[in-house]
Amino acid sequence: MPRFSIIVPSHGVAARLSQALDSVLGQSFGDLQLIPVCDTPDSPAAAVAAGYAERDCRVTPVDSPPSAGPGGARNAGMRAATGAYVLFLDGDDLLLPGALAALDARLTETAGVDVLYVEHERAPWWEGEPTNPAAPLLAKAPRDAFAPDELPELTGVQLPAWSAVYRRTFLTEHGLTFPDSHFTDLGWGGLTTVAAGRIAVLRRVVVRHRLRRQGSRLNLPGPHQHTVLDQVDLVLARAVERALPAERIRPLFEQLFTYVLKTASRPERLPSGHRAFFRRAARLYRRHRPAGYRAPGGSLGVQHRLLATGAYLAFRSLRGANQVTAKATERLPRPRMLRTRLRYALDLRRPLDPNLAVYCAYWGRGYACNPAAIHAKARELAPHLRSVFLVEADQAHAMPKDVEHAVIGSRRYWEVLARATYLVNNANFAEGVVKRAGSVHLQTQHGTPLKTMGVDQSTHPVVAARSGSFTRLLGRVDRWDFNLSANRHSTQMWERAFPGSYEHLEYGYPRNDVYYTATGEDVARIRRELGVPQGSTAVLYAPTHRDHHTGFEPGLDLEAFCAAAGEDVVVLLRAHYFYDRGGLQGSDRVIDVTAHRSSEDVCLAADALVTDYSSIMFDYANLDRPIVVYADDWDVYRQTRGVYFDLMAEPPGPVVRTPQELAAVFRDGSYADAGSAALRAAFRERFCEFDDGRAAERVVRRVLLGEPPEALPPVIPLAERVPAPAAATLVRS
Repeated sequence: MPRFSIIVPSHGVAARLSQALDSVLGQSFGDLQLIPVCDTPDSPAAAVAAGYAERDCRVTPVDSPPSAGPGGARNAGMRAATGAYVLFLDGDDLLLPGALAALDARLTETAGVDVLYVEHERAPWWEGEPTNPAAPLLAKAPRDAFAPDELPELTGVQLPAWSAVYRRTFLTEHGLTFPDSHFTDLGWGGLTTVAAGRIAVLRRVVVRHRLRRQGSRLNLPGPHQHTVLDQVDLVLARAVERALPAERIRPLFEQLFTYVLKTASRPERLPSGHRAFFRRAARLYRRHRPAGYRAPGGSLGVQHRLLATGAYLAFRSLRGANQVTAKATERLPRPRMLRTRLRYALDLRRPLDPNLAVYCAYWGRGYACNPAAIHAKARELAPHLRSVFLVEADQAHAMPKDVEHAVIGSRRYWEVLARATYLVNNANFAEGVVKRAGSVHLQTQHGTPLKTMGVDQSTHPVVAARSGSFTRLLGRVDRWDFNLSANRHSTQMWERAFPGSYEHLEYGYPRNDVYYTATGEDVARIRRELGVPQGSTAVLYAPTHRDHHTGFEPGLDLEAFCAAAGEDVVVLLRAHYFYDRGGLQGSDRVIDVTAHRSSEDVCLAADALVTDYSSIMFDYANLDRPIVVYADDWDVYRQTRGVYFDLMAEPPGPVVRTPQELAAVFRDGSYADAGSAALRAAFRERFCEFDDGRAAERVVRRVLLGEPPEALPPVIPLAERVPAPAAATLVRS
């Protein structure tokens, strides 16, 4: 029998589940059973949990349907638990290092306790210091184990389920399970403390509770708010059944009705039935009020007395007076908009244009990437829409002649941003852009994340220093209605990096459609336009940006590589788009294609790809052509930038670390042998999941035409897709 069973519900947190599980399995104390609770066997979280179970026999995944809620998930975990003690951990929280060893020591010291209460840390998403809300309450507890009567203020209802450890036989003997419905921590905390005979505390932070940026789901408006009264009634009725003395019931009563008054004073949480909630709360208050109970003083005491008498209108009037004070504060003077945006402020008062769509790519670098592919498909499927592309002034000359555009910063730029119903970007619109009611913002992204993104960059100082305010970043994320994903890995990483309330669209990347729609004639034409000699092997070299470098550094002597790799090898050099105006020099064997508008054209022209850690590898994999990873500084890159998975363990092809090794794999042909193909096949299975040539169509129909998801073209299975032919295939044909 393991010492601890740790139960981890995972609903809605698949992206962070691995971090929670790692925090448990990485403990120095290893006598444990880890129970991830997943929605269904085919859910994203279940796939994560299954991987851990294959690697570690201590992991025992179980299922619980989403309809059962968090309480049902925890109950399912308890049914599978075999440990002497039970802990709960939310799927997006962390068990701090050394936690289990400290718990084991304290439980040994206070042998036989039913419940051990511990401290926890509430960590904000970004700005602000972590807090330890349990510390003041637990500081009052005796040093040794004690009976609940000795500290009646420790009722359990003020602490979440993951701020305590429970003796499993105590739970089974008393038939303790999480109540149905919502606010189950409130009911569970009260029921377990009411039943406990001996308890103890550990004055140490054990769990880091990472606050969700969207806030608790329990704070959202809806009929579920009424269920707080069910939990209050359940706990207080159980206290009466067990004949608890009045000294214990009084603090329990007061703490429970603090939650009730908090809800009653926020009628916006109860769009309907606020009066009914208040009246039922008043009946419960009178039914369970302990003999001799005296309401607290001040404003809270006034609310107690109004609730006790059922004075609903007076309670509403009190809240109305508080609202008047708050609105007076909101009317204090605020800074005005910059002069250049005064016109924008006026345009925001005009109605939205239902047929206007605005696009932007790479902060205005031109007509490119997913926005361009969606724009092109919209002209075909939604010709009634007027589309405007946003572009920087020095790139306006490169825009296609038949594409309407507006220069960023101009008066027309602000006008179309104010009036557009649809806004599509692969980065983010400017800070001052206002998200209007009725407008639809689509974030398309511009790559599959290997390196850390968004708020995940905060733990990497070199990157964080260049990233600006994460609070402002999240403010821009709040404008998104939809976020595009090319694979489930991306979906989970976007959820972590850019927490928000947007909807994920797992439709594939529209820019990658061309890899399945281009013909052999297209490939030959592009190679001629780029100047690729006929009969040569074109190797695309696309290194990524290094945050610890100040400019573009090729990282490889390309002329020497060509000489060593073979007479027929030429290199297509494509630097990161940060350097697309750098004026890089080419030669007969090295063709600089950095400034070429379309990275998709460059990929179609290449017979093979050499990259380090650039996300271009995920797109190029759709072509099912050889990929070589040149990882000369992987350890430095991983430490300075941070990565989401170990590319060295799951590469799309051979991994080389020196120029000599790189030249050798091309000279002997191993860059394209059966071993390389096997690595690429596994890579494509994971990362080319939704790219099938119809991504743009799915996006246009869903976002711009409003068609339901079930009406969209299904994703074509990977085995049935036919990528554009490579130049070598054309020559053989």
